[in-house]
Amino acid sequence: MPTSLLWFRRDLRLTDHPALLAAVDAAGSDGTVLPLFVVDPRLFEPAGAPRRQFLRDCLAALQEMLDGALVIRSGNPAQVVPALAAELAATSVHVSADTGPYGRRRDESVERALGDVALVRTGSPYAVTPGRVTKRDGTPFSVFSPFARAWRAHGWRSPAPRLDGGPWLSGVPSDDLPPAQDLAGVRLPQAGEAAALSAWARFRDGLLPGYPTDRDRPATDGTSRLSAYLKYGCLHPRTLLADLPGEGAATDAVRRFTDELAWREFYADVVWHRPESVREPLDTRTGAIEYDSGPDADALFTAWAQGRTGYPIVDAGMRQLLGEAYVHNRVRMVVASFLVKDLHLDWRRGARHFLQHLVDGDLASNNHGWQWVAGTGTDASPYYRVFNPTKQGRQFDPEGEYVRRWVPELRDVPAAYVHEPWLAPGGPPSGYPAPIVEHAAERRVALARYEQTRS
Repeated sequence: MPTSLLWFRRDLRLTDHPALLAAVDAAGSDGTVLPLFVVDPRLFEPAGAPRRQFLRDCLAALQEMLDGALVIRSGNPAQVVPALAAELAATSVHVSADTGPYGRRRDESVERALGDVALVRTGSPYAVTPGRVTKRDGTPFSVFSPFARAWRAHGWRSPAPRLDGGPWLSGVPSDDLPPAQDLAGVRLPQAGEAAALSAWARFRDGLLPGYPTDRDRPATDGTSRLSAYLKYGCLHPRTLLADLPGEGAATDAVRRFTDELAWREFYADVVWHRPESVREPLDTRTGAIEYDSGPDADALFTAWAQGRTGYPIVDAGMRQLLGEAYVHNRVRMVVASFLVKDLHLDWRRGARHFLQHLVDGDLASNNHGWQWVAGTGTDASPYYRVFNPTKQGRQFDPEGEYVRRWVPELRDVPAAYVHEPWLAPGGPPSGYPAPIVEHAAERRVALARYEQTRS
């Protein structure tokens, strides 16, 4: 009886899973499929506790959906996968293609080690696999808007059908789930495919119409909160795209939401063509900007990381990160701009901090989001955009609801002063810090430093 091996990675679901169907087809009508997940120390150990715990919870949900057939092994995939394939006399190993820098190298190593056993890549975590959307001359896009137009024009396949039941091979010894993490009170979303589909239905049926405006208001429940599910493949973006109103019923809300999916695919495409850009500036000219370092810079970083900058919208965002392993997207841009352009600290330092604490931390989206803000990435007008944290707070949290939710010291401050508590009669409340820098002055410093990179 032929056996195929299905190696799960960023595709922890049974719905719309082309690699799963390919594994079943390869096994044939009288064969079996062994579902496998490898806990790779190269990926698991550097991840922060929220991502490790969410992965553990997703694996537990997948194990239940597979009726206990999921086999978990720990170690180097280039050793674990070929050894298990040999043990089972597997005829093929099936995966969703990994287009990230490490994933590509890892899969090449596994493929070599498998020898005559084929490593079959079917599908990817994206609606359009990175590298397929290019300019007419075959070169990659470096700016989002033209990429998004070409991405929409390229289109994507319909979702693959869900497999009900499966020819799962049972009885193969498995390691335990990864160890539970000490989250110190951090609240994570419910994990797994069923939770992801429920979250999607809730957003699609209730929140999508208000998305164009509500998505920018951090105090409002106006975003999909699907990023962690997309990160681990509890949902495929193609499933979402197919479940939206068609062109005849297209609305601004649908376009705005699909733009967010396109941003995720754009950053993955940038990394496909420029894998070094997850660590180094995409634009080497603006990447040469001077950043501060030393004990004073470290103290400023600590104040930022703890949500103790004296700028309420910044502090609320950083405290949300510590409390929910998540930050509202608008606020992510504000806190990132503050670190790079008010405190003059390297974007990579902020990107690493986010990846340690975010449950949805995705290398391509996170690091290129930081580069976009820092002016070293794909922004068409990068270096002179400096977010004013006070104005951002007033515009997108006008009543201070978001700030008061995460900064309890300011709960009794009237709306007129909640974003500038230093102007309130008597100054900021006891226990809340004064601003650690003066924004207008630091903005001038940032612009001067960026101008130096252009000379």
